[in-house]
Amino acid sequence: MKKNVKVGGLTLGNGKIYVQSMLNIPAENIPDSVKQAQELEAAGCEIIRAAVPRIEDAALISALKDAVSVPIVADIHFDYRIAMACAEAGVDKIRINPGNIGGAENVKAVADACRKREIPIRIGVNSGSLERELLEKYGSPTPDALVESALNHVKLLNDCDFDDIVISIKSSDVRLMIAAYRLLARQTDYPLHLGVTEAGTERMGILKSAVGIGSLLCDGIGDTIRVSLTAEPVKEVYAARDILKACGIGGGVEIVSCPTCGRTKIDLITLANQVEDMLKNVDKPLKVAVMGCVVNGPGEAREADIGIAGGIGEGIIFRKGEILRKVPEDRILEELKKEIDLL
Repeated sequence: MKKNVKVGGLTLGNGKIYVQSMLNIPAENIPDSVKQAQELEAAGCEIIRAAVPRIEDAALISALKDAVSVPIVADIHFDYRIAMACAEAGVDKIRINPGNIGGAENVKAVADACRKREIPIRIGVNSGSLERELLEKYGSPTPDALVESALNHVKLLNDCDFDDIVISIKSSDVRLMIAAYRLLARQTDYPLHLGVTEAGTERMGILKSAVGIGSLLCDGIGDTIRVSLTAEPVKEVYAARDILKACGIGGGVEIVSCPTCGRTKIDLITLANQVEDMLKNVDKPLKVAVMGCVVNGPGEAREADIGIAGGIGEGIIFRKGEILRKVPEDRILEELKKEIDLL
């Protein structure tokens, strides 16, 4: 049975998949960091992570907590004192590797501070920063090496009587990432944070994340996801939500549209993009079809809750394959939105 871990007002391990992203504003720039956090929350981000490179940057945590209602995670490397400061500031989760913050006394200090305040710790293992002894043992960052590293970090916390743990074992190699998470899921019941690290620019990063994260979600593996893109963080949130929809998980509108052919008598590509943009923040669990012709459109998309199909200068609105009415081409979007508002 999956262990439940509380992160602010959320519970990881309860079957729901939570979307998260990370601020890319320097921590000392608190006003712009707050603004970006608010934009992420508005886009549907459910957990926000911020890098905290210096002790004085812990001031960002309090500012974020005052500005948004979603849980805040502090991303910390090496200096255990930063983790202590963030815990004091009321952070909801800390991302740290217990093995690289000094001796056992530092690990215990962080574990005690987090236990006292009921703050979980995410162990973040990365194929690019695997311990030297494990690289020597396995020869490369293999799935076994990543899992062993993660479980070694877990033991460090368990030895400090700490068990509110979330684990991630990321890699930029999609096949390696999938294999490692599958292996880890068989060996632990801690909630898992999924992601393909350093996935790349928006186009390729979304593709790699969809394959990696999507494969694991379809296996029933994963509790929270981050799509890592070399792009604006809000785009990570939209991509993550789209991956969840593609896997049949979560709410929001799923858009289906045909690939166009010689029967298409309308600018379907533009129309489909307009529909996607119009509905990107609609959270109703609907399937909306955008089809190119009235010949096959309603029949092929009869499973859609609502849909449109194009003709010459006009289109039709249909529901579950049944035609409702014809509308002029320049009013298709308006009429589609009216029907969606009624559902």
